[in-house]
Amino acid sequence: MTDSQPTPPNTAKSDATPEDGGGNGIALAIIASCQLMVVLDVTIVNIALPHIQSALDFSTQNLSWVVNAYTLTFGGLLLLGGRLGDILGRRRVFMFGIALFAVASLLCGLAQDSWQLLAARAIQGIGGAIASPTSLSLITTTFREGPARNRAFGVFAAVSAGGSAIGLLAGGILVEWLNWRWIFFVNVPIGLLLILLTPRFIKESEPRPGHFDVVGALTATLGMVGLVYGFIRASEEGWTDALTLGSFAAAVVLLVLFIVIEQRSRQPITPLWMFKDRNRAGVYGMMLSLAAALFGMFFFLTLFVQEVLDFSPLRAGLAFLPVSVVIAIGSGLASQLLPRWGPKPFMVSGAVLAAAGLAWLTLTDVHSTYLGSLLGPVLVFGLGMGFQFVSLTLMALSGISQEEAGAGSGVFNATQQVGGSLGLSILVTVYGTASRNEAKTQARDFLAHATPAQKLTFQKTGSLPKPWSDEVLTHGVTNAFIAAAIFALVSALIAVFVIQVRASDLERLQGGMPPPAA
Repeated sequence: MTDSQPTPPNTAKSDATPEDGGGNGIALAIIASCQLMVVLDVTIVNIALPHIQSALDFSTQNLSWVVNAYTLTFGGLLLLGGRLGDILGRRRVFMFGIALFAVASLLCGLAQDSWQLLAARAIQGIGGAIASPTSLSLITTTFREGPARNRAFGVFAAVSAGGSAIGLLAGGILVEWLNWRWIFFVNVPIGLLLILLTPRFIKESEPRPGHFDVVGALTATLGMVGLVYGFIRASEEGWTDALTLGSFAAAVVLLVLFIVIEQRSRQPITPLWMFKDRNRAGVYGMMLSLAAALFGMFFFLTLFVQEVLDFSPLRAGLAFLPVSVVIAIGSGLASQLLPRWGPKPFMVSGAVLAAAGLAWLTLTDVHSTYLGSLLGPVLVFGLGMGFQFVSLTLMALSGISQEEAGAGSGVFNATQQVGGSLGLSILVTVYGTASRNEAKTQARDFLAHATPAQKLTFQKTGSLPKPWSDEVLTHGVTNAFIAAAIFALVSALIAVFVIQVRASDLERLQGGMPPPAA
């Protein structure tokens, strides 16, 4: 086994006495509610995508930007958001992030054109990037390492994982009873309530000296935008398209520049020493892969149940409710048993279950039913994700000092959001290629069986009617699930061959190890 690299000077102090003397339930509820609002917004739009597509004239491939515009700015600026909390004070930054998120949500709901929605979604992502890592670092500095923090992380992880499924249900209710704009409007009163409650129940942390690595944050974010755009462009125009190749080239240059900047910076936004720890680097790799699988599963399955199974938005949301229940069960079991068994069994079994559920979904066809074909695999997938989130969160943040809590939580959250965005763009490319090829086959069959009126409509619109269009979408979706299963399998391999839990890790999880001296 390769031991972890030592913590650099002046950061060796592990979590000391919590700043407010101990965590309380109301503070945890506020923090968890903020995280739920931010995470929920990643998937709440999924249920409304068909309605947004019709209202603002998006193509299926470009529709993924409604998700990616949020997750890219969210993931790309999370590191800067974590640093803001460390330097300026976590409560102050936490409240500002929530306020910006609420204002951007209002703008999303008022959008009349596609560019207006995408711009507002990007601003939403900035607000989430400021609030989310600060909320996680507030847990790190509010609850002592050991059982109390394990329980707090269990709640936080359940909210982070279950929020995806809860977002689908909430989105279904709002779209069905009101309209798609209310999936954004609902954040405004929730944000205002959190801003009013935070000063009463969460104490401010002391600002710490430091500077903001704005150039590092921008190069990382723009590099990821270029990479994601390249994949989505390739799905529509092909791999030899000049803009596709140019986008990939720009992404490589920007990401290499980001690494150079971080190596030379006195206070980098991404402390590269964190990646020297074998377990932590493995956790980041696992989160990248699992987030790619998670985002893809929700994006494509919501399209399938509404477009092929003809579920209403509310029914589609209810279809995913069991997932949130299973995720919560898995997270609860993991948080209770982690001190005894350690995190690795849950990492391995969780990743294997996620891969198995996605592999099962590849059997989906146009004759599939929800109860007979979809419920089983999504429950298996959900249980695996529930096992993952608690164990990954604890391993990623174990042993990080209070001074680096914001940066550490930012890196961890960034891997989730960037992995989701990048993974979804890759899956969209797989979907686009597969569905384009299938469309040629289905078009020949359609023209052989269509009436003259149907052929005339097809010539005008270029769109295949049902059931031919269902075959095209289903073929693309099942190919995307194959790629998502591979992502989950990569995570399982990392858990088996990279993660190595030490005795000191178990002692820390059990709360039996005092924090090291400064």
